[in-house]
Amino acid sequence: MNAHRGFTRRGWMLFAVMAFVWGITYLFIKEAVHSFSPPAVVAGRTLLGGLVLLPFAIRSGALKAVWKHWPWVLAFGLVEMAGPFLLLSHAETQLPSGLTGLLVATVPLFAVIIALLRGDRAVLAPIRLGGLLLGFIGVGIVVAGPGLFPQGQASVFAIGEIMLTALLYAIAPFIIAHKLAGVPSIGTITLALFAIGLGYLPAALLTQHEVPTIRSSVSLILLGVICTALAFVAFFALVREVGPVRAPLFTYINPVVAIVLGAIVLAEPVTPGLLIGFPVILAGCWFAATGGHLRTRPPVVDPALTSPERPARDGSPSAA
Repeated sequence: MNAHRGFTRRGWMLFAVMAFVWGITYLFIKEAVHSFSPPAVVAGRTLLGGLVLLPFAIRSGALKAVWKHWPWVLAFGLVEMAGPFLLLSHAETQLPSGLTGLLVATVPLFAVIIALLRGDRAVLAPIRLGGLLLGFIGVGIVVAGPGLFPQGQASVFAIGEIMLTALLYAIAPFIIAHKLAGVPSIGTITLALFAIGLGYLPAALLTQHEVPTIRSSVSLILLGVICTALAFVAFFALVREVGPVRAPLFTYINPVVAIVLGAIVLAEPVTPGLLIGFPVILAGCWFAATGGHLRTRPPVVDPALTSPERPARDGSPSAA
């Protein structure tokens, strides 16, 4: 894992995938909850995602390898899926997508707090910390506008739901990095998806009282296949590539993707805030991810570990 060396080219590619895929999630959830209950959305997307990944998990033998780690797999599923998926689905019935995106974009800030509590002082580097704050300011510029903060008790409760979602999203990468590092990712994702999906299925059946529309059904299918199955495979790869603190930086880009998609698909206006704030977000993400270095710094290797008498760290013979 390159957590202490910044982003690699592969890390940036995974970052772009997550920025887009979980950016379109807001639109699909908004469409799905028009005729699906929030528990039905959670059960539907998790079970669909699990079914997509199941053949690959069985073929690779990953499910067998992951069973011995089931407590932490379940913990990951509860923190990353069970709580956030339901909270987000319910909150989106009360809040505009711009405010939802802004609140979810606090995930990297929560991740820094968690890292500090774990004793990681690297996150306090001035350039990285400044990048985090700059990116969050950029998100605020993008989504700010009249009516952003709705009034009413229901809306206040929904804001609390999104803030709890952001905290849970910040915790999950640390479980992946520190408790599931050696566990096959596709087995972990598949088992967690089925556990959460089956757990929510009774509530989904009890709360679904209307026949879903075609539009909501298509949105739910896309949520399960693209925003759940595909997204979690890329998410695990990103956490293992850049570490649990830098990985959530893509949440700064998600609301921008949602707003741009709304302009293209729903003919919503492109605001001046988007044109001004998006470059600010990109700059903040780059500083937070790289610490201001143009190139990834090579790892420091102890010469004693690569001497002719001892093999290198990767197990290959060292050059004489």
